[in-house]
Amino acid sequence: MTLMNLATVLSSVELGVIYAIMSLGVFISFRTLNMPDLTVDGSFVLGAAVSAVLCTAGRPLAGIILALAAGALAGSVTALLHTKLKIQPILSGILTMLALYSINLKVMGNRANIPLLNQKTIFNLPEWMPGPDYAALIISLLLLFTVMILLYFFLKTKIGLVLRATGDNEQMVRALGVSTDLTKLIGLALANALVALSGALIAQYQSFADVGMGIGMVIIGLASVIIGEAIFGTSNLLRRLIAVILGSIVYRLAIAFALELGMPPTDLKLISAVIVCAALSMPTIKEQLSLLQQRYTAAVNNRGRPL
Repeated sequence: MTLMNLATVLSSVELGVIYAIMSLGVFISFRTLNMPDLTVDGSFVLGAAVSAVLCTAGRPLAGIILALAAGALAGSVTALLHTKLKIQPILSGILTMLALYSINLKVMGNRANIPLLNQKTIFNLPEWMPGPDYAALIISLLLLFTVMILLYFFLKTKIGLVLRATGDNEQMVRALGVSTDLTKLIGLALANALVALSGALIAQYQSFADVGMGIGMVIIGLASVIIGEAIFGTSNLLRRLIAVILGSIVYRLAIAFALELGMPPTDLKLISAVIVCAALSMPTIKEQLSLLQQRYTAAVNNRGRPL
């Protein structure tokens, strides 16, 4: 058994940084709005499809921008199904995700896969980059840092505070005369815009877009959020955003380490499921360990008492 080599670690960190943008989107819907949004699996592929199509036309930057808009539109549809047609949030997400499967195929020209080999992408080495080995990491970090800063300041604005309050206590926000329907629309549009942005970057990073590449993305994003919060804490907003990002990187490193131990690539979904189960059960495990420690301490103290 050997430790992961530098190339594997670098690749895992690069993927973790790009997927962290998706995790921030999941953080907005699941944590900030407190809504289970399953649109993620479809909007991720939508962003990748839009990005890939425009890359083949020689316009990779336009692909990133339009992927953002497409993701926001997908999130808006889910929000409208929930707020205007009164469909439950989880069902609204499922309906949009199902519709996006056909839409994604149409965006990709009824092809299940679009290769981007030898196509111009934003990760192609710019002249100012120090070297090809770190170009993707530097560009990804710059984009992630920009997204995190913009999201942090947005959530500090009046609209952002209302967004956070809606997830905490929707009834109170309504009592103050604020339209929670509009708040949910903004929140889900923003969340899926970030998810689509991540999908667009993944397509250009991996040099292909596939109609099935979004399967399980919502679980991966949620796992990153939970892992980050469990390991790095949630004392304030900035720390929570950083925790989500670091959780995404830890998740990708865990996947890479499992594969490095000899797990076949066909077991990737199984590995992901195990990691997600471990992440979801962390609070319960910590609570049980704390309870056992208290009982052990109490037993030791009782033994030391005189009869």
